[in-house]
Amino acid sequence: MKITLCGSLDFSHEMGDIARQLEILGHITRIPYNAERVLSQEITLENIIHAKEDGTRMVKLSIEHDAIRRHYRKIAEADAILVVNLEKKWIPGYIGGNTFLEVGFAHVLDRKIFLLHEIPDMPYTTEIRAMQPTVIAGDLERIVSE
Repeated sequence: MKITLCGSLDFSHEMGDIARQLEILGHITRIPYNAERVLSQEITLENIIHAKEDGTRMVKLSIEHDAIRRHYRKIAEADAILVVNLEKKWIPGYIGGNTFLEVGFAHVLDRKIFLLHEIPDMPYTTEIRAMQPTVIAGDLERIVSE
């Protein structure tokens, strides 16, 4: 199965690890462009975190690399997405704004939606539930082709 990983760029290293594990299980994976850049050491995770804190720098980086459309294309080419929703900001299973947008893209494109962990308590929890994701409770082997 072709799987595009989605999640906070704060989880870039974890996405890289999960992508490798999925590939061992026979899947083809894609991760966000800026996560690729972090893993290749083209930029540091600290640079991403500082850009997010600044806000203006993150907007500039996203526009410069056309990050939203670039990741949308990866979702469109995939069979499924896996949301890497780890704890962030003291919220277990955190799903931020960009990731929520990507879940919406997957839903509209009729792609399977997998969540690594339970749906978090967020302002848009109801909308996430309505998109009927499959929660795999950290078990990558629960992702199956159908």
